Amino acid sequence: MNGLLMATAGTVGVAIFGMVIGLFFLGVDRKVAAHMQARIGPPIRQPFIDLKKLLCKDSIVPENAIPGLFNAAPVIAVASAITVLLYIPIGSLAPVLGGYGDLVLIMYLLTVPGLALVAGGFASGSPYATIGSQREMVTMIAYEFPLAIAIIAIAWRLAQAGIADPFSLATIAGLGTGVTIWSIVGPLGLLGCLILLFVLTCVTPAELSRVPCDTPEAETELCGGLLVEYSGRNLAMFMLSGAVKTVAMMGLAVAIFLPWNPSWFIAMSPAVALVADTLFFILKMLLVLFVSVTLIRTAVARFRINHVVTIYWGYIGVAGLVGLLLVMLDVMIGGGALI
Repeated sequence: MNGLLMATAGTVGVAIFGMVIGLFFLGVDRKVAAHMQARIGPPIRQPFIDLKKLLCKDSIVPENAIPGLFNAAPVIAVASAITVLLYIPIGSLAPVLGGYGDLVLIMYLLTVPGLALVAGGFASGSPYATIGSQREMVTMIAYEFPLAIAIIAIAWRLAQAGIADPFSLATIAGLGTGVTIWSIVGPLGLLGCLILLFVLTCVTPAELSRVPCDTPEAETELCGGLLVEYSGRNLAMFMLSGAVKTVAMMGLAVAIFLPWNPSWFIAMSPAVALVADTLFFILKMLLVLFVSVTLIRTAVARFRINHVVTIYWGYIGVAGLVGLLLVMLDVMIGGGALI
C-alpha cells in the first residue's frame, strides 16, 4: 500500500512538474526566438495565459467528426506524454516507474502523442487535418530511424562495457554509480557519441513538430493542419501534451548525454543536493532547448515534406550510422572499457 501511495504521489508530482516546466519552456522559447529576430515577443508567462483562456472555452466538435475519437485523442496525447516522464530521472531523483520499463518502452511511448494527433486529425473530418495527419505519419517514419540509432547505440555501448541493466535510463544517467557513457569510451567512442548527440539534436524538432519540421501543421499551407478543427479544452490538452513532451525530450537528451549532477562533485546535505540537482537539471534542459529547438527554428525555414524524408532518412540517418560505427570500433579496439 505504501508503495502504491508513493507511486501515486510521484506520478502527480511529475505530472505537475512536466506541465509547469513545459509551459515555462514554451514561453522561454518564444521569448528568446523573438529577441534573436529583433522583436520584443510575448511575456514568458504567455503559454499559461493561453492555456487558461482555452480551458475557459467550450470545445466545438465538427459535424463530420467522429466525436468519441475526436475528444479522446487530446486526453491520450497528454496521458502518454506524462507517462514518458515517469521513466526519466529528474536530477538525482530516480524515475517513478524506472523498474518497470527501459529505453525501448520509452521509444514506443514517444510515438503515442504523435499517433493521437494523427487519430484526432483523421477523426475531425477536415481535409486540411487529413493532409496534416498524413504528413505527421510520414514525418514519424522519417525521424524514428535516426532516433533509435542515437538512443540504442548508447545503451549497447554500456552493455559492452559490462554495465548492469544498460537499457535503464537511470543506469545511463549514472544514478547511484556516477558511471556515464563519457567515462567508458575511448577517442573513437567519444567522436561517435558527439555525432549521436548531433543526431538527437536534429531529431528533436521533428519529434516535437517544431520548425523546420512543422509540416503537419503548416499554418500558411494547411491553416493549422492537424489541429485546424480543435478548440477550447481539447486544444488546451494538445497544448499541454506538446509542453510535457518538450520536457520529456529535453530530459531524455540530458539523461543520456548530459547526466552530471552538482552533488557528484560537491558535498551537500541530501535536501540541498536534491534542490541543486533539480535546478541544474532544469538549466541543462534549457540549454538543450535553446540549441535543438530555438536556435534551429530561428535559423532554418520550414522543410517541405519530401525534404523531411530525404534529410532524416538520408543525411541524419547516415550520420547516426557513422556514430554507431565509431562506437562499435571503440569496443573492438577496447578503448575506454571498464575493468
